[in-house]
Amino acid sequence: MVFVVLEISPKTNLLEQNSYKYSLQDVPDPNLYREVYPYSEVPRVPFNHRRVPMGMPQDIWITDTSFRDGQQSVEPYTVKQIVALYKLLSRLGGPYGLIRQTEFFVYSEKDKQAIAECRDLGLQFPEITTWIRASKEDFKLVRDLGIRETGILVSCSDYHIFKKMKMTRRECMNYYLSTVAEAFEAGVMPRCHLEDITRADFYGFVVPFVNELTKMSEDAGIPVRIRACDTMGYGVPYTEVALPRSVPGIIYGLQHYSDVPSDMLEWHGHNDFYKAVSNATAAWLYGASAVNCSMLGIGERTGNVPLEAMVFEYASLRGSFDGMDPTAITDIAEYFKNEIGYKVPPMTPFVGKNFNVTRAGIHADGLLKDPEIYNIFDTEKILKRKPSVMIGKTSGLAGIAYWINDYYHLDGERAVDKKSDLVIRLKEWIDAEYAGGRQTSLSSHELEDKILLLSGGTIRMDD
Repeated sequence: MVFVVLEISPKTNLLEQNSYKYSLQDVPDPNLYREVYPYSEVPRVPFNHRRVPMGMPQDIWITDTSFRDGQQSVEPYTVKQIVALYKLLSRLGGPYGLIRQTEFFVYSEKDKQAIAECRDLGLQFPEITTWIRASKEDFKLVRDLGIRETGILVSCSDYHIFKKMKMTRRECMNYYLSTVAEAFEAGVMPRCHLEDITRADFYGFVVPFVNELTKMSEDAGIPVRIRACDTMGYGVPYTEVALPRSVPGIIYGLQHYSDVPSDMLEWHGHNDFYKAVSNATAAWLYGASAVNCSMLGIGERTGNVPLEAMVFEYASLRGSFDGMDPTAITDIAEYFKNEIGYKVPPMTPFVGKNFNVTRAGIHADGLLKDPEIYNIFDTEKILKRKPSVMIGKTSGLAGIAYWINDYYHLDGERAVDKKSDLVIRLKEWIDAEYAGGRQTSLSSHELEDKILLLSGGTIRMDD
C-alpha cells in the first residue's frame, strides 16, 4: 500500500509528494527480473524515460576496501604490507581525509595486529572500520577493539533471499533487523551492505527495509550507513534507465523514499561490464557522498572501483585535488609491484607501465616538440611519471631521439634530435632487425649496448 503526503522539500523548497511509504511485498515466489536478466543471454538495459534530478552533495569522499574485498582476491597481505599501504592511503587522501575510511577483517591474530599497528601510527584518516559476520559475538569483538563502525552483509535481491538464504522476504527482513538491533545494543554503528541491489525489488523490499532501518536508527540514537552494493556490476549510469539497473534511480530512491542523507549513503561497485568508474561517478552526481574503492581496482572477479580512478574523477568534478597527493598513486603501484609481487597490467590508466608510453613514430615526434600534444596531462608533475616511448618497428627517427634523450637524461646542447648521425644509424640497425623477421619491441639493454657501440662510448648509462 502507498500513502502520499504533501510536504515542503528542504532541498527544493517546493511542495512535493515526497513521503511515499512503501510496505514490504512478501511475495510467494522470487522476482528474478528474467526480462532483464535472462541468464542464457546478455543482461538487457530497459529504459522507462523517467528522469531523476542530479544533486551532488556538498561534500564527497572516497572509502577503501583494499584490506577486505581487495584482499579476498590476492594472496593475503602481511601486517607489514598493510601498514605500509595504510600510510600511503593516508598520504594520498591528504589533510582533509578525502580517503575517509578503510575496512579490515577482525578474525585472525594477524587482522588484529594489523589494526593495532595502523592505529598506533596516530593518523586521523583513513578511519579504520571493520567488516564482520552478523552475530552478537562479532559486535562485541568490534566494540571491545574500540572501533566505531562495522559493515554488515544484508543481501537484498530475491536471488539471495530465496535461493541462498532459503527465506521469504519477511523472514529475511526480520532477521536483518534483529541483527542490526544487536549492533545498536553493543553501541556499534552499522554499515548495512545491501548486496546485489541492482537485481533487487527496489520498492518491494529495499525501500521498506531501509525505512525500518531508519526508524531503528532514530530510536537507538545511533546512525546507520547504507552501502548500495552493485555486487555483479549490473548497474548503469545512463539517465532514463528503469530500476533495478539505474544507478541514478537507486541513489535518488534511497534519498527520496527512505530519507537516507547523503553523508550516510555510499556506493560499492564492481567492474564486470566495464562500468565501475562511471557508475561510481553517477552515484556522486545523484546524491551519494561516498564511493567505495580498492587500490588498483583489485577485488572480486573483475575488481572493484579503482581508487586511483576516483581520485582523478574527484579532481575533474571539483577542479582541484583538495589536498590529495596523487604522487602517492605511483608509489602505491610501485609498492604492489616491488614488495607484493603484484603484476599491474601495463595498459592500466595512471599506474600501468605503458599508460603514458607511445610506440608510434608520429606520436613520438609530437612528444619531442611538446609533451602536451600526446600526453593526457603533466604526468611528471602529477604522478611522477614522465611520458616515454617504446622503440619498435614504427618508432621512427623522432621516437628514437626522444627515447635516447629520456633514457640518458640528455637536454640542452647534449640532446640529440632526429637528424643526428647517432639516431639515423640506430634507426638503420632497428630497421634491419625487423626486416630480418623480429616481432618484439627492443629492450633497454639491447638499445644501450648498441648506442654504446655506435657513439664510440661517448653516450653511456653513467652519463
